[in-house]
Amino acid sequence: MKYIWMLSISVLSLLGCVSSSAEDIETKPVEAKKYTRFNGRYATTFNDLPDLHNIGATNYGVGPLTSRADTALYEDKIVRIPQELEIYRVDKLTHSIPFLVPEAANLLSDICLNFRDSLISKNMPLYRPIVTSIMRTDEDVKSLSRRNRNASENSVHCYGTTFDIAWTRFDKMNPADERTLDDGRLKAVLGQVLHDLRQRNRCYVKHERKQSCFHITVQ
Repeated sequence: MKYIWMLSISVLSLLGCVSSSAEDIETKPVEAKKYTRFNGRYATTFNDLPDLHNIGATNYGVGPLTSRADTALYEDKIVRIPQELEIYRVDKLTHSIPFLVPEAANLLSDICLNFRDSLISKNMPLYRPIVTSIMRTDEDVKSLSRRNRNASENSVHCYGTTFDIAWTRFDKMNPADERTLDDGRLKAVLGQVLHDLRQRNRCYVKHERKQSCFHITVQ
C-alpha cells in the first residue's frame, strides 16, 4: 500500500506540472506586430523582386491575356477601373487597359483613400495620385518592349493584379487653394501609405526609378 500511495502522489504531481505548463502556454499573450514609419529610403524599402510580384499574380490573377479582346473571357473576374475619381486619376493609357481583379481594385482604392486622409490629417492641400499603367496583354507587352527593355519584367501586369502610380506627378484638387506641395513631399506621403499597407501584407511594391513610378501588386 505504501508503494501504491507514493506512486499515486507522483502521478498527481506529474499531472499538475503538465496542467500548469499547458495553462502557461494557453495564457501566454501573443506579441502584437510592431509597425514602423517609412524611413525615406525608397530603393531599399520598396524593393520587392519579380518573384514576389509573381506570387500575387498567381494567387489572385487571371489570364495572362493574349489580346485586349480576351477581357470578354474574364468579365466576371475583372472590373473596369474608372478613368477619373475624386481619389485618383488614370493617365492616358497607351500600352495597358483599365481592368483589375477585384482584390487589386480594392487595394488601389485603399491606397488613394489613405493618401487623401493622410493629407487631410496633416492639414495639407489635397492632391490625388495618377495611375500610369494597369492591365497589359501579351500584345501590349510586345509593343512596349520595343520602347522599354524592362517591359518583360513587368509581365505581372498581364494578370490584372498590378498597377503603377507615378511619384513625379500628382493632381491638385482645388486650383483655387494657394497652398502647394512639391512632388517630393507628396511622394513621401504616398511612400508612408504604401509602407503601412505593405507592412499589413496588402501589397508588394517596387520603386521604379526609370519609369518614375511605384510598381504595385496585390498580396
